[in-house]
Amino acid sequence: MIRRKIKAANLWLETRKIGRVTKTDVAIMYLKGIASDKVVEEVRARLDRIDIDGILESGYIEELIQDERYSPFPTMYSTERPDVVASEILEGRIAILIDGTPFVLTVPALMIQFFHAAEDYYQRADISTLIRIIRLISFVIALLGPSLYIAITTFHQEMLPTSLLIGLAAQREGVPFPAFIEALLMEVTFEILREAGIRMPRAVGQAVSIVGTLVLGTAAIEAGIVSAAMVIVVSITAISSFVFPAFNMSISIRMLRFALMGLAASFGIFGIIVGVIALVLHLCSLRSFGVPYVSPFSPMIIQDLKDTIVRLPIWAMLTRPRLISQKNIFRQNRPPRPKSRL
Repeated sequence: MIRRKIKAANLWLETRKIGRVTKTDVAIMYLKGIASDKVVEEVRARLDRIDIDGILESGYIEELIQDERYSPFPTMYSTERPDVVASEILEGRIAILIDGTPFVLTVPALMIQFFHAAEDYYQRADISTLIRIIRLISFVIALLGPSLYIAITTFHQEMLPTSLLIGLAAQREGVPFPAFIEALLMEVTFEILREAGIRMPRAVGQAVSIVGTLVLGTAAIEAGIVSAAMVIVVSITAISSFVFPAFNMSISIRMLRFALMGLAASFGIFGIIVGVIALVLHLCSLRSFGVPYVSPFSPMIIQDLKDTIVRLPIWAMLTRPRLISQKNIFRQNRPPRPKSRL
């Protein structure tokens, strides 16, 4: 399917068998003359160093050759869409294909890449830009929503308008737990419902997740275990976590959310700021096969900002990402401005 989309003669496919028992076919695919030779050699070396009895899925390869073993953020991009793999190869990335699984790994991976979807390039640039901004807003809400609520209601009540503060105080009058325990109970409950909905049959799973959330949320408010405002905050946070096109990035945010909630309950907004600074420092230290994870923002590359938060029109994206491909960086010549003949 990838060869149907890329019919170039310089599309190379190198296959090797990995796994002493399974002998699984693992292939790397790239465009010769466009992909970085150093990255290709690094991929070959890491694959050749694997010594294991069996490879059953692409997750095995990802965990064995990724740069950071203990980082919550994925440093390899995974997709099952041939058009996405073809677009990544055209940018100069290397695809890793594993026999027996539809998921293909592409490297190097950048953080901003996990907020992009294939549909962004199939519609106008202004619509795609708006959708990407919504995704980034959802990222902030999913990461900091419960933490900010806990910090403000626990330590910084003066930040709220008086009428809102009185309303929240009235809702929390009969609640026996602090805001952190409230948020923890609701977050854990929602995670259990989400996991149960995934494991159940599709028709039953959707009903269980939706009805279970509504019933449990209403019952918890009536029982005085949690406040209505906390249910709203957790619901908006959970909905925001579904906006990300990449599921593995969503899981990372869900994990970090609990750590930030603990910092907010302990130190207020000061704890959140310290946590965010530590998170930014960690992101800036990450590499994906030698490429900075948060590029083109750090290091700042102005020419590569054309396809990050804002997507320029196709005719304006003349070059490939400079840290991904240093050879043959020009993808097209600037087309002449069309003139109407009417």
